[in-house]
Amino acid sequence: MNVQNERLGYPIVIAHDVRASLREAIRARGGRFVVLYDAQPAVASLAKRLASGASAGIPVRLGERRKTFATLEVVLDALARAGAERSTVVVGVGGGVAADLFGLASALYARGTPYLHVATSLVAMVDAAIGGKTGVDLATGKNLAGAFRNPAGVFAHVDALRTLPYRCVREGLAEVVKAGIIVGGDLFESLEVLAAHPFSRWPWLELVAAAVDVKAAIVERDPREEGERALLNLGHTFGHAYERASGYRITHGAAVALGLRAAGLLAQRVTRFSQRDHLRVLALLALLEMPLRTSVEPRAVMAAMASDKKRRGRRQQFVLPRRIGDVLYDCEAPRSAVLEVLALMRRAPADRG
Repeated sequence: MNVQNERLGYPIVIAHDVRASLREAIRARGGRFVVLYDAQPAVASLAKRLASGASAGIPVRLGERRKTFATLEVVLDALARAGAERSTVVVGVGGGVAADLFGLASALYARGTPYLHVATSLVAMVDAAIGGKTGVDLATGKNLAGAFRNPAGVFAHVDALRTLPYRCVREGLAEVVKAGIIVGGDLFESLEVLAAHPFSRWPWLELVAAAVDVKAAIVERDPREEGERALLNLGHTFGHAYERASGYRITHGAAVALGLRAAGLLAQRVTRFSQRDHLRVLALLALLEMPLRTSVEPRAVMAAMASDKKRRGRRQQFVLPRRIGDVLYDCEAPRSAVLEVLALMRRAPADRG
């Protein structure tokens, strides 16, 4: 069984095993391809099976700290040594960092090659691989260098979730919870029900498909983030700042979970987000065993926010819920309120803002 989403003009295939669909997509583009893949063992094992018939299989050591121009240059040189041409299909295999970096490499190499991404993490399946954002981090901030460039296709290999540590699946769920807060209704309520059950009993294919549709629908209306697409940054203004201020010791999924709590606290001060809805979000995050407090110093977080690429001049923009299922973007908040929230984030939730 597979689900295919065509909202964005390229196929997003969600299946337990995407190998047949991927081979068909490669054949449709001439059949010549190279495979770039995250070198971690679980991903490498899948990538080597996918690379059968490839001109080259190229392992790359990844991780947020390696999402840099230096790694990008290594990848571009490897494509050149493999004899890749403009018509060569580049297949990227891995999670969110792989989607960002391999997608950018494909956009730059020979001024653009067809790119197919095989998503092996929950973050990549429901977020990073979809929507055409590619990029690398700079010393001054996360994702500050990159380009909008759509892939030729995305393949969510749902069976790969079985190979992930429990922690990685749980953290990827932060992006699904984000989607649930944005649309509310059935998605958020289904997460509240599922949270009490072990992951082995979750309907992963259907859940990934629902989260993908939330993102694809928003990106379809605003592909270059000129307005509504900013909703997808819910939890990320705080989250990216926590990542950077911690020296990336806090992983992306954990940072988004922290960011969702922080956004809820700030929303209580700015949008009249109700205590009831805020506690529903916290209860869901707690059931999923996501982090809800951090020891990172508030002023370090504020300094990291100052380099946020979505900042407008001296104004920091926030995405804040008004209700579950009703989220606002381009919100401003007094510096004093933000600092108060960051101080509260160093304590266990009570959680009265």
